[in-house]
Amino acid sequence: MFRPLAVILSLVTVTTGLAVTPVDTSSQIIISVRDQKLILVQNGGKVATYPVSTSMFGLGDNWGRMTTPLGYLAVEKKIGDNAPTGAVFHNRRPTGEVLKPNAPGRDPITTRIIWLRGLEAQNAHAFQRCIYIHGTPQEKNIGRPASYGCIRMKSADVAELYDRVPLGTLVQITADRLPKVAKAPRSQPISTVASANTKTHNEEQAVPASPSDESTLSVEQMRQGGALAARREKAKLASNKRL
Repeated sequence: MFRPLAVILSLVTVTTGLAVTPVDTSSQIIISVRDQKLILVQNGGKVATYPVSTSMFGLGDNWGRMTTPLGYLAVEKKIGDNAPTGAVFHNRRPTGEVLKPNAPGRDPITTRIIWLRGLEAQNAHAFQRCIYIHGTPQEKNIGRPASYGCIRMKSADVAELYDRVPLGTLVQITADRLPKVAKAPRSQPISTVASANTKTHNEEQAVPASPSDESTLSVEQMRQGGALAARREKAKLASNKRL
């Protein structure tokens, strides 16, 4: 179940002693085992949706089991800066090999590694169990449970996600369907780490904020509003002078 931000913050406050990297709730990754999809939420708005694969062995966090843990986790480490798409990793180090999607007979970790640390008792072993969000050459299996515990993504997708999320990003893995999250306005920055030239994945349409929205205006929205007001005032003064 998708919990309100206040509940998440309360949870994080209790459990951050387990983590090295401070938890950042401005970005959130939500992974649905039922839907086999991942959404990226930033500043309260959904900015991207990606297909994924969770474990073919089910759910849990027990030692010796190749299962996907549930609950709240955080991005503890990111490995693979600037590695080419399809780069193969062994023991979290690039081997120099680069694989194309669906390379026959190969199933290594590729492209990027987003290493997760559990924030709850139900996923406390996640970091030691090396639970990652990572790329795979077996892209034909994405969209159904096919991993050995990690969250698999297409190489191009995980490279894009990697650039969009900072260390400490809150991650929720749920057995339920993805929650309904309002789409992010176009003017809202999609990342604290992505470059200005990075294109969005499944770019979302802007949704006007309703009076009941709890979210506040973004810095960009306030800047645009101020600029518009200044132009109107300047035009008004010019008109008075002509009269």
